[in-house]
Amino acid sequence: MVYTECMARGWESKAIEDQISAAEAKQEGRAKVSLTPQEIERQKRQQGLLLERRRIIRQLQAAHNDRYRSLLERALAHLDAELAEVGKIQPLHKP
Repeated sequence: MVYTECMARGWESKAIEDQISAAEAKQEGRAKVSLTPQEIERQKRQQGLLLERRRIIRQLQAAHNDRYRSLLERALAHLDAELAEVGKIQPLHKP
């Protein structure tokens, strides 16, 4: 019985070691993909625009004033145009 428990622990250790190795290999694979400074800047800009877009959509859903809604819709259309220019998404909102 003691022998079986030791074997089980050995197998667990091997499984954990394999998981750690797989995780390290995955991280090394990610590290090898290097982006140019322009690509990094484009990704940051896109993330900022998407964050702003989500904020405007939340405000638009809560807005009751027609003039304010109109302002938010124009801002959303502008953000969609900028996102399309960045090249990652097509405009989703049609005012």
